[in-house]
Amino acid sequence: MLDVTNTKELTYWTTPEIKNQILELVKDRNLEPLRAKVEFYKNELAPYFAELNRRNPFGKVADQVGIVTGVWVPIWSTIPFQDILPGRIHEQSYQIFHTDGYYANIARYAPGHQSGFWQKIASKLPAYDLMLLQKYSVIDEKWDIKNVGIFQALKNREIPLTIDDADEWFTTIVESKFQQAAPNIDLQQELIVKDMDRNTVKKFKKVYLATSFLEHLYIDNDFRLVKSQREATQRPSYTIAIRRR
Repeated sequence: MLDVTNTKELTYWTTPEIKNQILELVKDRNLEPLRAKVEFYKNELAPYFAELNRRNPFGKVADQVGIVTGVWVPIWSTIPFQDILPGRIHEQSYQIFHTDGYYANIARYAPGHQSGFWQKIASKLPAYDLMLLQKYSVIDEKWDIKNVGIFQALKNREIPLTIDDADEWFTTIVESKFQQAAPNIDLQQELIVKDMDRNTVKKFKKVYLATSFLEHLYIDNDFRLVKSQREATQRPSYTIAIRRR
């Protein structure tokens, strides 16, 4: 394995070698506590991210828009928002970009699904699907992100949330609520969340009302390294995503 203190060695690696090494390093580590993942990024991943950023084939944001369209699966991330609710099923978490300027982060939550003790009890409870819907555009060569809404649905946890199901839900919400919106109105809607305790609702409101920052450190047809930030004073978060077709 590469001694990451000797970052010059990375310049001799091919881009596929660096991407494969990143995927190998984060394998089975997405369930670690957030603090551990932040330290792991600093101590292990940062040099690989920096080298791929130097090689980014689509450095201009305007060129990234056509590449990003489609379905992506975040395989490792330090975004705190994703785990506000317990029981997220990582393999049923998707980020979907549509060509109409909307994108959605969608995830299935099923508390108890990973615990053998709680599984029998939890199996009788519904799963909780959550969508953070956002609007994207390019302004001054930067991604401009606006939160549009947070949507929820209770589902049978025995029926997985597939890519097709998530995409259909996303499409239905946009067509039913935003398709006829005039281009000059503010698309940010009032946040309405149900069946959550007061503390969780406060966390969602803080996320929803913030102005999001997004930057692709690296992007190609099948692999993304994303740096995001909810507000200027917040530490940056990092996400590794791969395309799902």
